[in-house]
Amino acid sequence: MVERLNTAVAEGRLDVSELEVRLDLALNAKTYADLAPLTADLPQDKPVEPLVLKGGMNGESRTGRWRVPAQITVYGGMGSVKLDFTQTECRLPEIAIEAQGQTGGVTIVVPDGWAVTDASEMNQGLGGFKDKTTSERLPGTPRLRITGSGGTGGVVVRHPNRWDRRRQKR
Repeated sequence: MVERLNTAVAEGRLDVSELEVRLDLALNAKTYADLAPLTADLPQDKPVEPLVLKGGMNGESRTGRWRVPAQITVYGGMGSVKLDFTQTECRLPEIAIEAQGQTGGVTIVVPDGWAVTDASEMNQGLGGFKDKTTSERLPGTPRLRITGSGGTGGVVVRHPNRWDRRRQKR
């Protein structure tokens, strides 16, 4: 509830004085029924459907500005898949990514400050799994939970390189 109210302030739907009043009521609420009126006048967040990307023969990519769902499944196919989070605004606490490298492989590009927090269920396969992110995750960034298999193409999670940064400037 607190996060939802803070988001409403960031979006300009509530002012700071109204936030203070609603936060006080939220923190002193005893039942869920006490919480309902606090966000009744705010638009409801619609859940984002899980995203499925398939590389197929020609490859696939998701770049630029896009809405990040809590669950993403990526199949490298023969052409590979690139999943780029660098221009997204994500307020989710966790993103679950199932990455199947297959033949083409999967590349996941995350902003600085994001880090993989759990890859314990990731099968290396022949292509392997490489986590090139910094091990320190900044507060307010989502936890990344990676599962799946590297297949023969492999799965790589990394921060933007100079070519990615150059492309963003254009």
